Amino acid sequence: MALAELIDFKQERIRTLHYTWIAFFITFYVWFNMAPLATTMLANLNWLTKDHIKVLAICNVALTIPARIVVGALIDRYGPRVVFSLLMIVMAVPAFFFAFGNTFMQLLISRLILGSIGAGFVIGIRMVAQWFPPKMVGRAEGFYAGWGNFGSAWAAMTLPWIALHFFGGENGWRYALAINAGVSLVYGIAYYFLVKDIPKEGATKAYHFKKAKKTQPMTVTSYKDLIQYLVWSFPLVGAMGILTWKIGNVVVDGVHILPANVLYSIYGILALIYVVHVIKVLQVNLPVLRAGVPENEKYRWGNVAALNSTYFANFGAELAVVSMLPMFFQNVFRNLTNSDGNYIMTATFAGIIAASFAFVNLFARPLGGLLSDKMNNRKKTMLLYMFGISVGFFFMAIIARYGPVGEDGIKVLFPLFDGMWWLVVAVIITIATSMFVQGAEGATFAVIPMIKKEQTGQIAGMAGAYGNVGAVVYLVLYSLVDDKTFFYILSCGAFASFIFCWIMLREPKGSFAEE
Repeated sequence: MALAELIDFKQERIRTLHYTWIAFFITFYVWFNMAPLATTMLANLNWLTKDHIKVLAICNVALTIPARIVVGALIDRYGPRVVFSLLMIVMAVPAFFFAFGNTFMQLLISRLILGSIGAGFVIGIRMVAQWFPPKMVGRAEGFYAGWGNFGSAWAAMTLPWIALHFFGGENGWRYALAINAGVSLVYGIAYYFLVKDIPKEGATKAYHFKKAKKTQPMTVTSYKDLIQYLVWSFPLVGAMGILTWKIGNVVVDGVHILPANVLYSIYGILALIYVVHVIKVLQVNLPVLRAGVPENEKYRWGNVAALNSTYFANFGAELAVVSMLPMFFQNVFRNLTNSDGNYIMTATFAGIIAASFAFVNLFARPLGGLLSDKMNNRKKTMLLYMFGISVGFFFMAIIARYGPVGEDGIKVLFPLFDGMWWLVVAVIITIATSMFVQGAEGATFAVIPMIKKEQTGQIAGMAGAYGNVGAVVYLVLYSLVDDKTFFYILSCGAFASFIFCWIMLREPKGSFAEE
């Protein structure tokens, strides 16, 4: 798929690719609509506090993990067109409620539900895989993911401007959010009529969309894989437990937002959910395994596990780094001045550097998918990217050196070398690391559609959820260590995934087939 083909709208698959990345773009545009307007909300709602905002930020990602699992199963049962349309339409409701909420509880509940829209990503993975042959699916998935992810940046760039220039006044932010919700509603309706699940629907066996008979856990093809599936399911519930613990520790107006009895009740519910999941997995899989799985239907669950680890280590790291990178550069280069004696590292400049980490997504993810297609070895591409992430974060750690212990008992960070040239090098290291991080994300989803076509939605959902699990784990670790140590942790996480992929990942059959 050359650049010229990407604008060849006469091809139905190209039109479907563009319609689908726009749908993903809109889900992220809505999902990340609060952060750009948070300061405006604080200024205009006298009852809203910074503690409230912190709680809402945690709630924004809380349900994304289970939502990606559930949506992944729904895709395989009902097809991506219906599920994507319904997700955008249904999620417009809590988006409108959040826009016009007048109490913290209204904002909290609507934000919690709205976090489910982050599951939109996995839907397009299945849709794109249905429209492109294996030899091209890497670049197609990379393009879809790279441009779709830009929705979060677009929200940051446009929503404050819309609130200020189109509406103004103390309620301008509300109308900006309402427009944001309206876009999701309108495009959700349009998407259903713009696309089909598959080309030439039902015309040939190659294009037959084999839907799951019912929504249920993944089926595996060996007892060893069954054990792996159960083990890898636990961190998905565990991450929800960590988020619950984080929310429970937040104090608003001198009171813990979750009383102890509610906190332990949630822990109990999460434990029950895992137990029910185990029972359901066994009910679905044991009869299949006892009957015997035909050789042509077998797949390696080790591939699923390997890609769970890569997305944990790359997308999880991206979400964590974006949240701390501006502060890192501000702290490390705080004393750097220009020839006029003015400080260079302002909050705005630090924000621009942090934005560059996410902005390269536009071409880094498509490049990762393209290389996965072109290198004729998807495992080798994945390994190169994960090793590159490990090296990149190691070099980000040595951007700074430790200074004396500060008043807060934490060692102060200074640049490894003095001078403007080192800031330039630091920015180059950051962008290069981002290229590897987001290229690895593209390479991950270049492999996923090859593992088991009929379960692409669930496999993509699980890997996508592991990206959020990674973010939760890394952000909790970040709260316990300094910035320099944090980058070493990210480097070790990527290297661990590199080793795990080296051992577990196998090249899927038909990875470069023409059809």
